[in-house]
Amino acid sequence: MSSLTVVILAAGQGTRMRSSLPKVLHPLAGKPLINHVTDLARSLTPKKIIIVYGHGGEQLQAALANQTDLVWAKQQEQLGTGDAVRAAMDEVKTARCLVLNADVPLLSEETVQRLVTRVDNDSVGVLTADVANPYGYGRIVRDSAKQVKQIIEEKDATDLQKKIVEINSGVFIFPIDFLKDNINKLENNNNQKEYYLTDLVEKALEQAVNVNAVKAKDPIEIEGVNTRVQLAKLERCYQDKKAQQLMLAGVYLADPSRLDIRGDVTIGQDTGVDINVVLAGNVAIGKNCIIEPGVIIKNSKIADNVHIKAYSVIENSEIARDAEVGPFARLRPETKLQEKARIGNFVEVKKSTIGVASKANHLSYIGDSIVGAGVNIGAGAITCNYDGVNKHQTIINDKAFVGSNCVLVAPIEVGVNAMIGAGSTVSRHVPEDQLTVARTKQKSFNWQRPEKNEIG
Repeated sequence: MSSLTVVILAAGQGTRMRSSLPKVLHPLAGKPLINHVTDLARSLTPKKIIIVYGHGGEQLQAALANQTDLVWAKQQEQLGTGDAVRAAMDEVKTARCLVLNADVPLLSEETVQRLVTRVDNDSVGVLTADVANPYGYGRIVRDSAKQVKQIIEEKDATDLQKKIVEINSGVFIFPIDFLKDNINKLENNNNQKEYYLTDLVEKALEQAVNVNAVKAKDPIEIEGVNTRVQLAKLERCYQDKKAQQLMLAGVYLADPSRLDIRGDVTIGQDTGVDINVVLAGNVAIGKNCIIEPGVIIKNSKIADNVHIKAYSVIENSEIARDAEVGPFARLRPETKLQEKARIGNFVEVKKSTIGVASKANHLSYIGDSIVGAGVNIGAGAITCNYDGVNKHQTIINDKAFVGSNCVLVAPIEVGVNAMIGAGSTVSRHVPEDQLTVARTKQKSFNWQRPEKNEIG
């Protein structure tokens, strides 16, 4: 059983975000800030994850309602980080307590694991970093032997202490006996009249408890979000890192700064991704694919050698190898394209399977359908799948040919090798190997074209 409890501080008001949404619910890479931290916490396999909440607590709990492994502790008043941890103490039962912050989304599992493993069970640990501009952060004060002596907050620091570039990240690990013995002894004798968690470092030293500082290798990991400007900065840092990982894995990116990844994405070698592409949710793209500009792909699986043309939108779909989509196509949820299928410009497909080498190249809608192999669906053809109450299925069997501007009124089945003449509206079974035409008789009338009225 794990000897670790994780406490995540999420009670801050976030007034500088200028938003009615709690700060930690603002998204980074398509995911709320706090979700990045809860995911990190789970990677450590702790016994318990405690969220300390305050401002916007109802919104926060509602947004995380599906994360049933979380335990909630309320900070009644915003009296500092020490008071926030104190609010969680009744729920901490393990040997050690790790404190994380809900507004620090880029902290990596590797960095936190170093802190957890390098600090022994009887010592206090703090994650630090050297930064070029330490403004706003608490400084790590060391003695002549380079041992941690104190953490001083920015607002309480002297001018000399403000020149220190090693900062406190706000991430701590404490032995639980020490924490419970001292959390209620914190005092608010500071400019903010708050109870600082950092003051526990001095108490540890006074009691001959070791304090170990572990530095993050990349200081961007410990940056927090207080404004939308900072959020945008961390968004680009996140995206740059993801883009570098893809390129090192053999993916071609036309411009790494114009790719947005908002989920768990894998891309095979020699796939090329053009500019302004958005990949969201769980996306798997195979080898040797071409993804043209402006494509949006959500929660979809794409096999090898697929060509997705410009400005197509693909959601909750599966595309088999050698298929082609777009430009300006839309694949809605539960769409499956089989090998060598082609979906062309301004074609929308929803909850349908398109068979091997079948094609709908222009301006069509295919919904709730099963389309066999070698089918041709002409320009402007649609399946009428909705009767105002229920959805109905269309089945188009192998090698059928649906002419331009046809309307297939579901439920309906089109036979093998059948042909439907252009402009037909069909609502009954279309027999195989026959031509079916369903048009009204053409009529012509005497008619005078209206003349344009001259105004003015």
